[in-house]
Amino acid sequence: MTVLAATDLHRSYALDGAAVPALRGVSLQLKAGDFVAVTGPSGCGKSTLLQLCGAMDRADAGTLHLDGRDVTALTDAELTRLRRDRIGFVFQFFNLLPTLSLLENIALPLLLARRPESEAFAAARALADRVGIGHRLRHYPAQVSGGEAQRAALARAVVHRPVLLIADEPTGSLDSENGRTVLELLGELNREFGVAILLATHDAGVAASAGRQVRMKDGRIV
Repeated sequence: MTVLAATDLHRSYALDGAAVPALRGVSLQLKAGDFVAVTGPSGCGKSTLLQLCGAMDRADAGTLHLDGRDVTALTDAELTRLRRDRIGFVFQFFNLLPTLSLLENIALPLLLARRPESEAFAAARALADRVGIGHRLRHYPAQVSGGEAQRAALARAVVHRPVLLIADEPTGSLDSENGRTVLELLGELNREFGVAILLATHDAGVAASAGRQVRMKDGRIV
């Protein structure tokens, strides 16, 4: 099943009154269970592509279908629901809410979807055990290591069983050992849950963990 189909995406940003192109006609497809790494130098358009594919931004031109829906035709409210229900996100700097415990952070997508608290917390505990931080659930983000925080962020990203996981430099703030652990967990969750993963990285070693690599340069896939 095709999870993501991006066709001829263009995106420019205004800088000092001029339009600066970030994407110049990018097309990409992911099926369920795919693990794709997008590589390339800084400024090549990796993060812009992930923002569009994650429904966090809108393309200037082109089409994007996610889980069978035409993303370009959705309202802002519909995009919000799509992100909440069908997409998971992992970023370089974790983005955990500092006033919530790790348990509450992991359960948050289910709580926002108005799932019963007992169900949400049970699912969060199960995933926390799965990624090796079940003993840290009462702690707050500032009380755990970077590797533990990223594992919590990864559990949060998949607790609602999304069809697509967007990972933007997920190991960029970690040492090599924790980075390897996170990559291994991404691969395991990809295989076990069948979630399609679109990962951006400038690290060739990280990219090598994916099943397919796509290289970008100057806003294009090369």
